[in-house]
Amino acid sequence: MSTEGLSLNLGTVRRQWNLRQAVEACARHGIAGAAPWRDQVAETGVGEAKSVFAANGIRVTGYCRGGMFAATDAAGRQAAIDDNKRMIDEAAELGAECIVMIGGGLPAGSRDLAAARAMFAEGLAAVLPHARAARVPLALEPMHPMYAADRGCISTLAEMNDLCDALGDGLGVAIDTYHVWWDPNLAREIARAGSRIIGHHICDWLVPTRHLLTDRGMMGDGIIDFVAIRRMIEAAGYRGVQEVEIFSDHWWSRPGDEVLRVVMERFRTVCQA
Repeated sequence: MSTEGLSLNLGTVRRQWNLRQAVEACARHGIAGAAPWRDQVAETGVGEAKSVFAANGIRVTGYCRGGMFAATDAAGRQAAIDDNKRMIDEAAELGAECIVMIGGGLPAGSRDLAAARAMFAEGLAAVLPHARAARVPLALEPMHPMYAADRGCISTLAEMNDLCDALGDGLGVAIDTYHVWWDPNLAREIARAGSRIIGHHICDWLVPTRHLLTDRGMMGDGIIDFVAIRRMIEAAGYRGVQEVEIFSDHWWSRPGDEVLRVVMERFRTVCQA
């Protein structure tokens, strides 16, 4: 089986390599695309990062991560909007195929989850014209409910589909197996998303999960049925890359080339429908 449809989220090897080293490793291992994080691009410089991707023939399949509009006051919300617009400009310069957008958590001192969700929708509406003008799609990624308080107030694909319906062109969804595998309505909402699917992220859910953020699993080490989810996604019309995104103290402790060898082997044997 081919690894042509494989991309690497550079968060997977952020402790082993800087952006240049990680992109060069993708080229060395035959991985077609990569998705950098904003801090990695800032450290390298947007222009230099663009050159690194181009020199190695690696697609910029995504840019992480925008959104997170909730704030305690109007000034904070406007600052988040302005920062997202700057990120859109960076993504356009990089040639990124999308920006991953997450809901963000509750503002400090708040218990109003509905208000945080409303602020996310309002922030999206505010930056969407800028994204359309820059021709940078925004990929809305629901996060597992365990992150609702601090990272991802939008937990279901249904909610993100609703936002796409309400706000229109320029939005799509990113379906991350780690965040959606549990959803009883997943098949229905993947079919509903259809052509709006612009990202498919993969890593496994370990049992037990020892840390809420840094114990994601290598595909095949946990309980997610990757083939079943990929079949749903392909039936909805998406044929794009699968992006490996693993935040793991275990895998961060391993040599980067070893991590990529395992990623490629598991992609071939565990993830392809």
